Amino acid sequence: MIELLGCGYRYVHPEGIFIDRPHGSGDYAFVFFRNRSVVAAGRMRTICERDSYILFGPSTPHSYRESELPFVNDWFHCAGEEMGPLLDELRLPADTLLPATDPSLISRSVMEMHRIRKTGGPLKNRILDGEIRSLLMKLSNLRDLSLTEKQGRYYRQFSELRDELFNSPQRRYSVDQLASRLGLSASYFQHLYKELFGCSVVADIIAGRLEYAKYLLQHSAYSVSQVAALCGYEHDTHFMRQFKKFVGVTPGQYKAGTTS
Repeated sequence: MIELLGCGYRYVHPEGIFIDRPHGSGDYAFVFFRNRSVVAAGRMRTICERDSYILFGPSTPHSYRESELPFVNDWFHCAGEEMGPLLDELRLPADTLLPATDPSLISRSVMEMHRIRKTGGPLKNRILDGEIRSLLMKLSNLRDLSLTEKQGRYYRQFSELRDELFNSPQRRYSVDQLASRLGLSASYFQHLYKELFGCSVVADIIAGRLEYAKYLLQHSAYSVSQVAALCGYEHDTHFMRQFKKFVGVTPGQYKAGTTS
């Protein structure tokens, strides 16, 4: 089991801070730098950009301090014999500064660790073990996406927008509106979206609507017309035509087949 020894979420040091561990911390120390910082690990010394992270090994001499004020970071310390094999499996290097493709992912994870640690309970340690493993696996997965610098710069914004599309199927979106929210031209927005997710934004809008429509048809008493309205369609005919095209049956047939 991987044990969480301590963690901190969005620690703010208005006057800066200097952490110096010439013999290492004796455990694995994960630090997420929210602003530019001076970082040293072994023989490496550099100024890292904001939204970067590093996992210091237990015996690695390291230090870090602010490059600009205020110094803000998230961090956690953990230990366990399973850490080494897990990092090898995930091909996640220790003592290496890495850009956070999705900074909010790290912040949410550390915040959740902090909350669970304070809440306690008989399953606390098992839950925290799972949280640490989950974060490391997600970071490894993002690295394996092999995003270009350009894609990485926009990944978080596009991911949040994509979540919104699937979570709000009843809303009507236009490509121009979505692109303007990110300060991009419609053509460039569509190009980046296709590069990141392998499909067009229009395809995702349709997929989000139809996914919700199938759920409502299967689990509610709403009529086909009501489902169409709840999924953002102005006209029943458009909904039924699109449903048949992508699902293979009409909404009525789908409802009859799943509720019989």
